[in-house]
Amino acid sequence: MPSYSGDFTMGHARLRATMSTPFGRKPAAGAGGGVEPRWVTTANTFEGYRIAEYRGVVRGIVVRSRSVLGNIGASVQTFFGGNITLYTDLCERARQDAYVLMLRHAAEAGGNAVVAMRYDANEIAPGVTEVLAYGTAIVLESAPS
Repeated sequence: MPSYSGDFTMGHARLRATMSTPFGRKPAAGAGGGVEPRWVTTANTFEGYRIAEYRGVVRGIVVRSRSVLGNIGASVQTFFGGNITLYTDLCERARQDAYVLMLRHAAEAGGNAVVAMRYDANEIAPGVTEVLAYGTAIVLESAPS
């Protein structure tokens, strides 16, 4: 697969502008230099726009574990029942980190949007969980009027 990180010929000048950010807009501050979060969907398309190119599957992977002290605190919360906020916070941070990595990977692949975005999580060892955010990087353009 060719790399698109270098210079382009004149015919690809417009493509280069659209590959880094949708419609010439800069990435959101929280996106870490990747695709803007508003250009990510679980659907297979964006209404009112057309997919000009498919850039491939992109992903962000994070592997996390809770510290011994964190596990003790979560055990106390488990004893009393209800929401185990220590684990909820850990899961939310892991998903956010995986999501940001996916946005960066999409931009590196030359996409300006992601379709069919999903999350997955697996326990890979006792107390160690992998969180995966994945989707298909695309080059999105305004639909012809």
